[in-house]
Parts: sequence; C-alpha cells; structure tokens
Amino acid sequence: MTTLSTIRFARRHLSLAVILLPALCSTLHAQQVPSAPISAATADGDTTPASADSTHSSVSDLNSRNSLTAVQINAILQQKPEVIIELKSLVADQLQQQGINTQADSITDEMLFSQIATNADLRTNITLWLRARGYISATDLHRSLIAPDDDDSAPLSGPTFDMLTRTPGADLLQGGGSSASSSTIAMPGTSISRPRANSAATARPRSGDSEQHNVTDEPEVLRLPTPYNLRSLRDLYTQVPQDGVKLKRFGSEVFLNRDESSAGRTGLGSRDMPIDLPIGPDYVLGTGDGLTINLWGGISQSLTRVIDREGKIVLPEAGSLVVAGLTLQHAQSTIESALKQQFHDARVDVTIARMRTVRVYVVGDVQRPGAYDLSSLSTPLNALYAAGGPTSVGSLRVVRHYRGKELVREVDLYDFLLQGARMDDERLQSGDTLLVPPAGPQVAVSGMVKRPAIYELRGSTTLADVLKDAGGATVAAALNHITIERIQPNQQRETVSLDLPLPNTPQSTLQAIASFNIKDGDRIRVEPILPHSERAIYVEGHVVRPGKYPYRDGMQLSDIVHTYQDLLPEPAAKGDVVRLVPPDLHPETIQFDVADALIGNTNLSLQPFDTIRIFGRYEVDSPQATIRGEVLRPGTYALSQGMTAAQLVRMAGGFKRDALLDSADLTSYTIQNEKKIVSQRSSVSIGEAVKDTHSSADVPLKSGDVLTVHQISGWNDIGASISLDGEVTYPGSYGLQEGERLSSVLRRAGGFRDTAYPTGAILVRTQVRELEEKSRAELIRQIEATSASARLSPNLSNQDQSATLQAAAQQQAEVLRRLRSEPASGRLVIHVSADINSWANTPADIEMRSGDVLTVPKRPGFVLVSGQVYNPSAITFVPGKDAGWYLRRAGGTNDVANRREIFVIRANGAVVGRRSSEWYESKVLSTRLDPGDVIVVPQKIIGGSLFWRNLLTVAQITSSIAITAAVAGVI
Repeated sequence: MTTLSTIRFARRHLSLAVILLPALCSTLHAQQVPSAPISAATADGDTTPASADSTHSSVSDLNSRNSLTAVQINAILQQKPEVIIELKSLVADQLQQQGINTQADSITDEMLFSQIATNADLRTNITLWLRARGYISATDLHRSLIAPDDDDSAPLSGPTFDMLTRTPGADLLQGGGSSASSSTIAMPGTSISRPRANSAATARPRSGDSEQHNVTDEPEVLRLPTPYNLRSLRDLYTQVPQDGVKLKRFGSEVFLNRDESSAGRTGLGSRDMPIDLPIGPDYVLGTGDGLTINLWGGISQSLTRVIDREGKIVLPEAGSLVVAGLTLQHAQSTIESALKQQFHDARVDVTIARMRTVRVYVVGDVQRPGAYDLSSLSTPLNALYAAGGPTSVGSLRVVRHYRGKELVREVDLYDFLLQGARMDDERLQSGDTLLVPPAGPQVAVSGMVKRPAIYELRGSTTLADVLKDAGGATVAAALNHITIERIQPNQQRETVSLDLPLPNTPQSTLQAIASFNIKDGDRIRVEPILPHSERAIYVEGHVVRPGKYPYRDGMQLSDIVHTYQDLLPEPAAKGDVVRLVPPDLHPETIQFDVADALIGNTNLSLQPFDTIRIFGRYEVDSPQATIRGEVLRPGTYALSQGMTAAQLVRMAGGFKRDALLDSADLTSYTIQNEKKIVSQRSSVSIGEAVKDTHSSADVPLKSGDVLTVHQISGWNDIGASISLDGEVTYPGSYGLQEGERLSSVLRRAGGFRDTAYPTGAILVRTQVRELEEKSRAELIRQIEATSASARLSPNLSNQDQSATLQAAAQQQAEVLRRLRSEPASGRLVIHVSADINSWANTPADIEMRSGDVLTVPKRPGFVLVSGQVYNPSAITFVPGKDAGWYLRRAGGTNDVANRREIFVIRANGAVVGRRSSEWYESKVLSTRLDPGDVIVVPQKIIGGSLFWRNLLTVAQITSSIAITAAVAGVI
C-alpha cells in the first residue's frame, strides 16, 4: 500500500486539503454549468438575451436553488460508495491542478462529509456533478425541490425521493412499503436521522416510534473514517448503531383516535347504534326492543311494536302479549299462535326493527371510566372501545367481566390483537361491569424483530414466546447475539445472555431460546447479523462495471477481468490488488501487469475483501505534451501513443492566422543517469509537417515536450493608429507605420494651427497610464499601512500625541480621497514647438505607439494658482512675471501652507520644485511662468516623522499632476 512515513505526511497535510475544498467549488461550478445562453423573459412573454451579468446572476441563483441538502447528498453517497471514491478523486485532481500534491486517499470520509454539511457552494456543485454523471436527472431534481419541507436536514422521502434517487436500471435508495418508512443512514460525524412521521401513518397501528425497515433494505450502520479510500475498508469500518428510539407498548394505539361523539357517556340512541353482528333466532328480547311484525295469508299487514317496561306488546284483536325474555324464534311462534286465533290462515314473520340499549360500567385503568349505554349485541371489546381502551398502566392481557358479583370471564386482548379472535360468545347485559386492572409483567423487545414494542406477559413465558408475540425474528437477526438487560428486583440491573452450547449450531440456538425464561422488566435486543458480506471482491477504477462481486473458493484475477472489453479505453500498464491481510486486516498492495493478466501470463489468486484497482493511462503519471503560442486552443494535452507534432497542432485546433509556419520550437528533456534533467531544443518545420501528413518534417513527441508556435513579425502592429485632437490642421485618427515619429504624424495632419499652443500639448499613452495606476495604488497602500508611531515626532509629549494623531489621520483621509478621485492621466511629457523642423529628428521627436492620443490645446492665456492660498484662481497671464507675482495676486499663502514645498507644474507637464536640478529653496517663486503653468501650494504635513512627511509630499504632488491636463481640457 504505502509506507508509514507517507501516511503520516499525508495526514499532517489533510487540514490543508479541507481548507482548500471550498476553493474547488468555483472550479467544479465552471466545469458543470451549461454554456447555453440564458434568456430573460419580458413582461409580454417574449424572451430576450440577458446580459453577461444577469446571466451569471441567473446561473448562480439557479444553482443555489437547485441544490440537494446535506442529508440528501449523504443518502445518495451511502447507497453508492463508489461515488464517494470518484468525488474524492475529483477533489484531489483539482487540488493537484492548483499546485497542491494531495492524493484521494488522504481525504477522509469525515472531512468530505463535514464540508458537505457546512459548505453550500460545495453542495451545489456536487449536485451538478451528480447530474452530469447521470446519478440524478433534472426532472428528478425539480420534483425533489418542489416538495415542501420545513426541516432542511430531513432526508427526501416519498415518491419525490424515489424519483430523485432512481437512476437508469437501478434505484439508489429503496423504500420499504410506505414512502415514509425509509430511514437515512448517518454519515461520519452525524447521528442516525429518520424522516418525520407521515400524517397518514398515524391512522394505522404501529408498535414503536421508529418506522420499520423492509428486510431487503440496506442495514443501518454507522460508518467510521477509513485510513484508505477503499470500498472494502468502508464496508468493514462500520458499526451497528444502538437503537435509542423509545418503544411503544404493543396494542396501545388500537383504542386511540376514536370518534368520541359516537361513544360518549350518554350513549347513542338505538336508531343510530350500528349493528355489526347478525341477529339470530336465539336473540333474547327485552324491554325497549322494537319489533316489526309482517302478516300475510288471510290478511296482509305490517305492524311495528316496542316492548314496554312490563315486557308486553299489544296486538290487534289479540290484546297484549308478554314477549320479554323470549328468544326471537320463540316470540315469533307465540305471536303467530295468538294472531291465528283472530285471522284465518295468517302467516307471521317477526324481525328486530330497533335493538334496545344496555347500561354497562367500565372501571379501572381505562381512559374514560364510567357508565355507557351500548347496543344489546355489544361485547366487552365494544365497551372498551367506548371507554377509550386501557391507560398506559392498564392491562391488555386481563379484562374481567362481572355480572353482579359473579366473574363471567377474563378477556385477553392479545387474542384479538395477535390472532384476530373476537369475543362474540358472551354478550353484555344491563348492569354488567368491566374491570381493567393494572398491567402485569412487561418486557421490551427491540432490534431485528418484526414488531419491536413493549409486551405484557401472562404466566410463565420463554424467550421464544416473546419473540413469537413480536412477530418473530427477521432473517437479518443474529440469534446467537441476543442480549437481555435484566432488573434484579429492588437491587440492581444486570446484563445476561443466552447460554449457548458449543459447538453453536442453529438447532442448539433455537433450543436455548425456547428454554430461556423471561422475567418482568427485561429489555431484549436481537442484534443484526454483520452488515457486510464476508465473501466479496471489490473492483474499482478504469473498468466498465465497478462494484462488488461474489467470492468463491479458488477465484483468480482472470475470473473478474477477462478481456479488454471489461476495461475502459487505454488502461494503465499496471494494476493493483489491495489485499486486507488477516488477522488485523491491514492493507497490502500486490501489483500486476494488466496486459499479462489479460492474456493469462499472470493470474493471481484472490481472497475475500480483495480490491482490484486498475487506473487509466492518463490517471497514473499521465504522459502529456504542451503546445503554446499561435494555435486556437493552446494548453496541455494527453500524449497518446505515437503522437507527432502535427497531430498535437490539429488537436489544439490548428494555426491562428498570425502563426509563423516556417519553424516552431520543440523543447524536450531526457534523464541522465537517473540523476538530472537535460533539456534539448530543436526546430520543427511545423507548417510543412501539418500540411503533409507523410512529411519527414513531422517529429514524434515524448512525454513532457513543449511545442511553441511563434507569431509573424509585426503582426500586432497591423491596424495600429493614433489620434490627434485639438489645434491641428486635420484632427482625427491616423494609421501608424512601424517606427514612425511624432513629427511625421504632425506633418501628415497639416501641422499646428495658428491658435495652437504646442508647449502645452498633452500626449496620453496607455502604457504610461498603467504604470501610473500601479504607482498610485502602491502609494495608497503605503499611506494606509503606515503606523501611527511613524506620524509622530519623538519629542512630543503624551498629551500632544493624541491631538497630533487625530489631525494626522484627518490629513491622511483627505490625501487618500484626492488620490482616489483623480484618475491617472497617462501623460508623457514632451517638448515640442510650433516649428516642427526645429525639433524633428531630435530626441524630442519621440517614436509613436499604437493607441497614443495627442491633444494640442489653444493658448490658455492664464496661470492657475491652487492649493493653500487665500484665493485659488486662474490669473491672466502677463509676460515676464514670475511665480511669486502670481502667488501674491491670489492673496498669498494661508496659515496651513507649506511655503518651503511650493512647486510649479509647467504646461508641458514638467515639475519645478525646491529640490529640482534647476531651482533651489525659495527661487521656485522666481521662476518665470508661461501660459498654462500651475502653481501648487501644498499643505503642511502634520507629524514629525521624516518618512511620513516625504510620503505625503509625494502624494500631494501625484494628486496635483492631473491639474495640468484638466487645464488643457482633456479631463
């Protein structure tokens, strides 16, 4: 497998992999989001193409909505462990592409499921990945999302979940019976969760809170993190969870949810009393019974009579007749005899039109004890239903039926609940009493039985009897692993188990169960058999049918992998058999040659839990070649057998129009003495090689080769142009020849107009603007990162530091605002005059670049004074006047002005300051100004640090540079 040091190294770097898992979401998202354009619907139903921003937003919103929950994803991964392996491999590949050497084996299940539970983006992209691989469909996903669910953590259930988890030819999750009966298996780090009870399920009796599994369902297990990414270990690293669900008392729900309006204490009228039993000829009549007497023969007549309190009925012409206490058959013969004396040849038929009610008393531990008026055909079971059944402490095995002081019988409700036997042989009579005593001994049965519940005992009971009451053990029950938690009366609890003889056989186990006596308070748990198959072989990787295969004695590798048809295209040369070696089942790897195994030269013998793992050729140190330069799709491509340079160009989409076809560079490497890499460069006539497939110019490629296709010289200069604006004779856009200078372009534009001011001409270059932007961003970063201590003078007292810091912070905010508000101009300082011949072909005649914009302003006629003066303004230009003269016309400097750092920005963009090479100290104010020049009076720098003063001085100069361009009307 791998060495111990490698395992430790990988585990030390697992945290890095977990941290970077969220970063993969954007990559996974980019791979799975469809590229089809998204249209936005208008109000009238038409669709118009959405913008790029709205498309991205729509896709993002759609993916956030169409995402499975963590529990739903976990349920799918539980049923399809190979999906976990593929998902880990995908994550590992993405990390490796980002430069992080991470193997799929180093990502544990716990890490993966933790990220699924906490990272919504990862859940979204896993959902997209599951759709792309065919594990779920768009229709199934839509159906799962429209089902309302108040609890996001609840798993999918019902028909929606069945549709979601169904793949072509197989179900990822199988429900047993009702859709609400499916439980979700917990993943590492989570507890076992179950779906909420279906509202319709409460109408049928259930023996416990937990929904029952079908015996064909996957067993409930708690999966632990595995050290290696092997499905065989995943099956072995499982625990049988303890069932913490509270059991219900068996039969307690039979009497619940009754319609109290039909069984109130006042009873029902006889007209509304339902008759659920036939009335036979042995029915004994009594006061209150209604009779229908039909006569035919000598007379046709129908009479209705009610037996009065004296037990009599009144017959026409025959008078009163006592029928109370007679059976229905006897009463009919008596009535017929009486009427035959009055009516010749009369025939009589007597039926019950309305039965009388009897008052019985239900007492003891019942829900609603008291007196009830019931039908005369009622049995003790009817009376119990009317009273709501026994309470939680009432007995279900003993219900005593008294008639006066005489005990008529004892009713065992288990005969009805378990065998369906109704107690119809004993009818209630008026004045009868039903007594429900407290429950007798009780035991709890859980685990692998068909009806887990709490059962009441009656008399001496064995374990076999209890299991029979619980519906019997399922086929997944381990009968040799039955534990009983027993209470020693008024002493302690203890755990006992069956005393199984050796050798342990199924017959001896059944005999031990039949002879084991159960006591009051026992908690019986029937453990399940092992959740995994002990005779299985696992196949994964670059194969057509990955999964689990049955193992048989003497099985060999050729029994699983027969031919290349069992593998995907281009498998790797080597394969692995990962074997779990007993007794501790530690993994070891046996390598085999795939080609030899397929032709029969190598035929390894297999053992249970072996994992046959075959990778693809491009998954294990895949050979690759890289193409760069002027092709349609440059990048790194898998190197197939015998690939040449021309084939690589075709795979990359062919040449671009600017490709140099004469030659391309091919860089290869070789390994010398297995110690160092030696690079080699050669030239390939790539155009000829691609044009002629049989050309000798084509060369075969090796793994790691880099082919570079160059660009034709001067291609980027095609269509190059510059713009001339302002005071030139013919302003506009002009095509640019390679190496053309400013004077040449100006001559083509007719030169300067008479109103032009060439001294203030502004040349804007894109490259200069980009450099200015970077410089300004760095300056802003330095100002923001400067600590407070750098702004203070070391000789300040503690009392002055607070006020100075506050003032420095305000000054810093103002400087930063000005830096951010003034865009970079990209101005390149030039020195030109109206006489083009005077500076043409001199250093001032600069070479033009594509995209340059030259703006020649009109003569401004003023000098601008800005900054910390009393009246910042533009002052009319007067020839021969210096900067001090213009400064005085603006009112002079104010109190916060930094008089030593006054500087002048010339109309051509040049800056004259105190530290310039031409002027020093106060001589800046002696500078004679030209039209368009700008005098800038900066603000005093608050703080004594030299570094801070220099930093803000540079910031003030930078923010003032754009003023000259503004004066020229460019900005």
